Amino acid sequence: MATNQNLNRTMTLIPAISTVVGTVIGAGVFYKASSVADATGSTSMSLFVWLVGGLISLAAGLTGAELAAALPQTGGMLVYIERAYGKLASYILGWAQIIIYFPASLAAKGIIFGTQVANLFHWGYVAIIPSGIAALVSVAAINMLGSKIAGQFQSITLFFKLIPLALIIIFGLLQPGGVDVSIFPVTPGHAVGGWASAMGAGLLATMYAYDGWIHVGNIAGEMKNPTRDLPRAIAGGLLGIMVIYLLVNYAFLHALPFSAIQGNANTAMDAAQQIFGSFGGKLITIGILISIYGTLNGYTMTGMRLPYAMALEKGLPFSDQLVKLNRFQIPYVAGIFQLVLAIGLMFVGGFDMLTDMLVFVIWLFYTLVFVAVIKLRHTEPDLKRPYCVPLYPIVPIIAILGGLFIIVMTLMTEWQLALIGVAATLAGLPLYFIMQKRQK
Repeated sequence: MATNQNLNRTMTLIPAISTVVGTVIGAGVFYKASSVADATGSTSMSLFVWLVGGLISLAAGLTGAELAAALPQTGGMLVYIERAYGKLASYILGWAQIIIYFPASLAAKGIIFGTQVANLFHWGYVAIIPSGIAALVSVAAINMLGSKIAGQFQSITLFFKLIPLALIIIFGLLQPGGVDVSIFPVTPGHAVGGWASAMGAGLLATMYAYDGWIHVGNIAGEMKNPTRDLPRAIAGGLLGIMVIYLLVNYAFLHALPFSAIQGNANTAMDAAQQIFGSFGGKLITIGILISIYGTLNGYTMTGMRLPYAMALEKGLPFSDQLVKLNRFQIPYVAGIFQLVLAIGLMFVGGFDMLTDMLVFVIWLFYTLVFVAVIKLRHTEPDLKRPYCVPLYPIVPIIAILGGLFIIVMTLMTEWQLALIGVAATLAGLPLYFIMQKRQK
C-alpha cells in the first residue's frame, strides 16, 4: 500500500466535523424509515433503534479512528486489516468491496432514485430501473471528466443534502400530528419474533443510514491536531447526525400515520407533501433527489479507485485493463466495470435486500477492525498513536458487541441473504491464490 507521509496538516475542527456529516448523511435517512417501522412495529422502537444505531456508530467511529490516526495511508480499512491479520484478509476485504459493497450501494441508490423519479412524474413502476440506470450512467460520465470536476460536484450537492433535512425537521415538527411520539417505554409492537427480532431487523436497516463513518478517520493525516480534534470531530459529527436522524424520523411520525410509513418507500415524499402541500412537497423531493445524486457521485468516485488500486498490484484478473487511465487520469475501465456490476445488481434485488446484504458483509470487516484495535495494542505497543480511543477498552468492546449483534441477528432473521453475502465474499479466496501463483 502506498503511504501518505507528506500530507498537509491544515484541517481544523469545523471542516473535520463537516467532513463527517457529509460522508455519512446520504439516502438512508430518507428511505430507511419505512423499513425500520416495518421491522419494529411501533413508534417507540423505531426511534429507539435510530438512537441505538447512532450510539453503536459513535463507538465504532471512535474505535476505528485509532487505527486511522496511527496508519494514515491510502487504502484506509484495507491497511488496518492487512496490518492486523495479513494480506489474505485484506485481499478478501478488497474483493468484498469491489463485488458487493460499492456496486450494491450504487444499485440500491439507483433503485431508490428511480423510484422517486417515477413517483414524482407519475411514470409508473416500469420507469424505475431505466431512471436509476440513467442516474448511474450520468454520474459515471461526470467522474470520467476528472477528479476535480467530480469533487466540485460533490461539494455542490452536499449543500442540497442539508436543505431538505432542515425544512422537514423545522416544519414537520410544527405539524399538529395525530400520533403520540415518544421513545420510552420501548415496545416492539406487532413485530414477529418479539423484542430481539425487531431490534435486530431495525438496527440492520438503520446501519445503512449511518454507514460511512469508517471513512471519517482517513482525514487524520490532514488534521493540525488529530489527538485533540479527531475524537471531537467524530463525536460531534456522529452525535449531530444521530440528532438529525431522530428529528427527521420524529417529523415523519408526526406528519404521517404509523401505518402509512410501514413498508412505504415513498415515506419522505409523502411526508414532504403532507407538510408543504403538493407543490412544496415536489420541491423538497427534488432536493432529496439531488442529495441522492450527490451520494451516488461520492460512491462512484471512491469505488472505481478500489479495483484500480488492486489491479496495480496485479491482484485481479484483467489487471492490465483495469489500470488504464483516460486523458483526465481517471481509471475509466475500473469505472465501467463498477457501473456494469451495479446495473446488474439493480435487476437482481430490491433496495432493502441490497442494503441489508452490504451492511451484513461490511460489518463482518468493521468488527474485525474493532478487534484489531485491541490486538495491535498488544502486538504493537510501540506503534505511534496520535489518537487513542477514549475509555479503552469499554468503547471498543461496545463497538464489537454492536457488530456481533448485527451479524448474529442477520444470520437468524435473514440467513439466506447472509449466506449469499458470505459466499460472494469467500469467492475471492481461490482468486487470491490463483493471482498469487501467477505473480510468482
